[in-house]
Order: sequence, then C-alpha cells, then structure tokens
Amino acid sequence: MNPQTNHHSRRQILAVAAVVVLGALALAAVVWLRGPQVDVIEVHRAPLVRTLQFSARVATLSRVDVGSTVTGRVAEVRVMEGATVHAGDVLVQLEDQEGRAALAQAEAAEQQARARLAGLRSSARTTAQATLAQAQATERTAQAALTRAQQLVSQGFYSPAQLDEVRRTATVAQEQVRSASAQVQANADGGTDLVQAQAQLEAAHAAKTAAQARLAQATLRAPTDARVLLRAVEPGQIVQPGKALLSLALVGPTQLVAQVDERFLEQLRPGQSATVLADAFPAQRFSARVLSLAPAVDAQRGAIEVKFALTGDVPAFLREDMTLSVEVETARVDAALVLPQSALRAPAQGNQAEVLVVQDGRAVARSVRLGLRTLGAVEVQEGLTEGDAVLQSGGAAAGGRVRPHVVDWHPAATQLAAKAEDAGGAMANAMGR
Repeated sequence: MNPQTNHHSRRQILAVAAVVVLGALALAAVVWLRGPQVDVIEVHRAPLVRTLQFSARVATLSRVDVGSTVTGRVAEVRVMEGATVHAGDVLVQLEDQEGRAALAQAEAAEQQARARLAGLRSSARTTAQATLAQAQATERTAQAALTRAQQLVSQGFYSPAQLDEVRRTATVAQEQVRSASAQVQANADGGTDLVQAQAQLEAAHAAKTAAQARLAQATLRAPTDARVLLRAVEPGQIVQPGKALLSLALVGPTQLVAQVDERFLEQLRPGQSATVLADAFPAQRFSARVLSLAPAVDAQRGAIEVKFALTGDVPAFLREDMTLSVEVETARVDAALVLPQSALRAPAQGNQAEVLVVQDGRAVARSVRLGLRTLGAVEVQEGLTEGDAVLQSGGAAAGGRVRPHVVDWHPAATQLAAKAEDAGGAMANAMGR
C-alpha cells in the first residue's frame, strides 16, 4: 500500500474522532447548562378528602332475655331462631290445666259474693223493712193494751199481776222494733251487712285476678316487636324462674359501634358521613353517619366508642355483631391546590412547609402555608398559584438548573380495605371522588 495513502487515512480518522469528541463535549455542555431532568407537577385545583378507616360491628339497640316466672313443663315453643315476632305474640306455652282450674274456682267464688251482695241490696232490704213495719205495728198494739190495762187496774178490774204481763208484752214489742230497725240499717248502703258483703266481693275479685295472673304466667309473650336471636328451650322441658329461654333483639334503629383510637378524636364529630361494607358482601356498600361519640375514653384500650346510624334502608344481610369496615369522611375541600406529601422538602412545621418551584429553569425554594392534610396529599392555601411547576420530590438542591418533566399526578381514591384495622385505625386520603 502507498505510504501516502495510509497517512491520508489516518488523518481522516483522527479528524472524525475529533469531531465526535467535540460534539460530545458540546452536548455535555448543553446538558450541564440546562440542568438535570426532574419530575414536576403542575399545581391544579381538585377535591381533597380526608377519611378514617376502622372496624365496626352491628349493635342491637336493645336485647331482652325471656324466661319463665314460674316452674312448669313446656307444652309448646312457637318460634324459631331468626323469626320476627310482634308485641303480644305467644313465644312459649307452659302446661296450664291447674291454673285454669284455679281460675274457674275463683270466678265461681266471685259470682257467689256478687249474688249475695245483690240479694242484700234487693230482697233482704225489702224483708227487713217489712219486718220493721210489722214490729212497729205490734209495738203500737202493745202500747195501747198497756194503757187500757193501767186504766182497768185503777178501776179494780185488772190485778197487778195482769198489768205486769201486759207490760212485758209491750217491752218485747219495743225490742222487736229496735232489732228490726238495726236490720234495716245493716241492709242500708252504709250498713254493716252490706259493707261486709262488698268486702267479700272485693276479696273474691282479687282472688280471681291473682288466678288470672298465675295463669298468664304460663304463657310467655313477646314484650314488643323483635327478632329471635337465641332459642334455648324445647317442648317437654321443665323450666324454672331465672333461666333465659329466648333472647330477643328488639326492633329499633340499627346502629354500628366502633372503637376508634383516641388520637383521631379531634377529627370526628356527629353528622359526618361514612361508607360501610361487610367482608362477605364487598359489592354492597351502604351509607351511615356518625351518631354520637362516647363522653369518656376507654383507658385500657386508649379508644373512644363511636356510634353510627344508617342513612338509608337497612341491608337485609346485616346480622347482630357482624363485623364491618367503615370509612368516615372527616374533612373535605372541593377545590384545593393539591400537592403530594413527597413534594415537601421537609416535614411541615405546624402549617408551614417549603417546596421547590421551577422558575426560569432553576429550582427555587418557596414557603407555603398548608391546610387540609392526608397521608398522601396536602392542600396549599398560600405560596403557590394554579399552574406552578413543583418538583415532585422535594429533596433536590435549591438554586440549581433543572429540566422539568411534567408528570400526571392523580392520587388513587381511597378504597375500603378488604380487612379494616382495629381501634388504632389508619388515616387514609381520598381525592377526586
């Protein structure tokens, strides 16, 4: 090969290499002058929602244990577990033959006492008045005979012995009048016989009432509308007072009860809306609202009891003591300037924080005032305007050149966990719902 040709080829290669090196240096210089590429978020307004998630259970407004107040044998049980009963419905029937016989005897005694009282008020009173009238007539006749006898004695026609006999007859007639008068008074409305008969009637009526009450104790009835939770009695069983035979859940507003960590007490208040679901029915969510907060904190668990009332129809699948997952909306801003928590350069001090904003190709530190905060996002109340480009990660150095790369940041809306946490529940964020 010609030496001149080889020398020419080497010069061309060196020239090309020099061009490549110079190009790389120029490109590096351009990159250095423009700064590294960083992800930025354009600040915009969006709904920001803060929620709390925790477990709750279905609570019955009131429960009642139904038992017998007498000892007896069960003749019939008319309800099953899960049945709905109404006030007055018969639940359990005890054998009551003896009670029915006692009631029939008491009713007969009452009828007898009533008949005696009615007799005193009618025929006995008439008889007593007639007897009095007859005694008074006899007394008048005896008095007249006594007067004539006294005249005859003075005239010598009657002896003193005959006068004494007539006087005794008059005395007997007077006593008969007093006795008849006493009988009339006894049969009067305030008389002793009538009062005694009235007292006997009242005693008989009380005995009948007691017999009715004893008979009623053989029939166990529902105290009000309710649902049977537990049946612990069967026909033929001997029952005694003090043992619960049935457990009833009284009909009333269905409530949910949760034990919430006291750290979140400041976020909760009555009236807040909530979304609820059961693990067994994840597709059937329903709504509730915070009904009340307990006035005291459970010192052992460091939790406060929160009650919820359902705001719509009660789902048919709800059961007493069923465990549910509850998400309570504790705060909402419908149009907030929103940033991710990662955009803060350091943990917020109170409501003050700092972010990096892209300005004239450089990362510039800017102080902001924060509002509503969730685990994943914050509301900026002052320090930024809509459209500002904020570094997604606040850990970059302030003052350096950067090449912004806008990312589409949309925090996922909070979903109720498949298994909610316990009383220590987690604070979650929701956005754009």
